[in-house]
Amino acid sequence: MKAIFVTHKGKIRQHNEDSGGVFFSQSGQRLAIVADGMGGHRAGDVASKMALIKLQEEWEKAEKIETADQAENWLKDHIDQVNMVLYEHSKKHSECEGMGTTIVAAIITELFSTIAHIGDSRCYIYNETGFSQVTEDHSLVNELVRSGEISKEDAENHPRKNVLLRALGTETSVEMDIKTILFEEGDRLLLCSDGLSNKVTETEIVNILENHLAIEEKANTLVKLANDYGGEDNISLIIVEYDPNSPKGDVK
Repeated sequence: MKAIFVTHKGKIRQHNEDSGGVFFSQSGQRLAIVADGMGGHRAGDVASKMALIKLQEEWEKAEKIETADQAENWLKDHIDQVNMVLYEHSKKHSECEGMGTTIVAAIITELFSTIAHIGDSRCYIYNETGFSQVTEDHSLVNELVRSGEISKEDAENHPRKNVLLRALGTETSVEMDIKTILFEEGDRLLLCSDGLSNKVTETEIVNILENHLAIEEKANTLVKLANDYGGEDNISLIIVEYDPNSPKGDVK
């Protein structure tokens, strides 16, 4: 299995408020995380980095995940804990008032992947049936699309596209979506912040993922495309490729 995390502040923003990485448990299982912070000057990067570090610390102590139920419970319990940590920090530190972060996190085993998310950072899967979005954005615009009030085309340039309905750390409790999917040889996962998904089309993403480029080149090409198309936001992504021929633990 191969994985890579890449982040870039983009062409406009002064700071990168995204955080992410791929981490190992004691048994060698992987946890992939992308978090897109928000909440004003220097507060967004505090939120996303705190969430990342806390989950990394807990994952590195985690026992082997054998079932989807175990994976789903681990993600729910620990993301709930992180939510309270962020919320309490924002109340104690005035400069962090109102801070929060999106999160998309995937526990990746040899049989399945379990994905939890809050906000509009996304997870996609590319497998033998094609390319599909696993997560559904917790955003105002997506709700308008779901209710039929606007079309997907209208959503692309909607003036309130950045309004989130859920975020990690902004309330005492938060609802998250958790889903388990099969993850088999030849499959690829893509986790990303909206700095990528808002700029690069699904067709372009597929063309890059199915290319025979090295995984590092695929990731860097996606970031370059998002910047070429304006780069107004921070850009972060993780690609995980289920390659049975790669050495165990081959994470970049």
